[in-house]
Amino acid sequence: MLLAFVLYLVLGAIAGVLAGLLGVGGGLVLVAALAWLLPALGVVPVEAAMHAALASSLASIVLTAAASARAHARRGSVLTPVVIWMVPGLLLGGWLGSGFAVRVDGALLRWAVAGYCAIAAAQLLLTRARGVGEPDAPTPRGPLMTLAGGVIGAVSSVVGIGGGSMTVPLLVWRGVAPVRAVGTSSACGVAIGLASAVGYALHAPAGALPQHAVGFVYLPAAIGVATASVFAAPYGTRLAHRLGGAALKRVFAGFLIAVAVSLIVSA
Repeated sequence: MLLAFVLYLVLGAIAGVLAGLLGVGGGLVLVAALAWLLPALGVVPVEAAMHAALASSLASIVLTAAASARAHARRGSVLTPVVIWMVPGLLLGGWLGSGFAVRVDGALLRWAVAGYCAIAAAQLLLTRARGVGEPDAPTPRGPLMTLAGGVIGAVSSVVGIGGGSMTVPLLVWRGVAPVRAVGTSSACGVAIGLASAVGYALHAPAGALPQHAVGFVYLPAAIGVATASVFAAPYGTRLAHRLGGAALKRVFAGFLIAVAVSLIVSA
């Protein structure tokens, strides 16, 4: 049990740094790692591994994203009007997405996460370096941002992420400076994680996991990951304000491709 909790802490530290640094990828790493680790430790049945990995990752993202958003907010990098407009859609999308995911076979979910890893890797490799944003661009708001939040929340819930790989490009496209897009995305991730985790807990069939779980949320993993990520996320935020990150993005894109391949092989 002690070794398992240490492993959860290590995963949380990695996910926290990635969340603060890139605004993308921490959840994908967690899902892939937990999908392998939980059944390997004998704490979750193989047939429930993907659902438990998704649910536990999303539950931990609540605190990870909150820590990252808090650090960014101190630097003035969270656009509150954007968050206010997107949150209703994010909450509804996260809830509906989790309700859909618990009814999907774990093997199909594994393919979905693998496919999303490939998409995120391509995005990191092919997207050109972002500029500084448009100083005079109006802050994105309105019903279309709420609608976008619904789509982002639903997809994020199904693949177990905080939505950064969709929210950040959307905001940059709307003229938001990249570092503010990452900070705002972190705040949005709190809503996604909360709605999705509650959905995975309440939509799950009775006795979905043997013990130490609420629905599909395996509490030791969620708590261990969240504990470490809260302390690690600010370090990623500091790096985000100091580094361009082009080389790091290429390395991480390669890592995501490896994660996708490992998920496909294990399927």
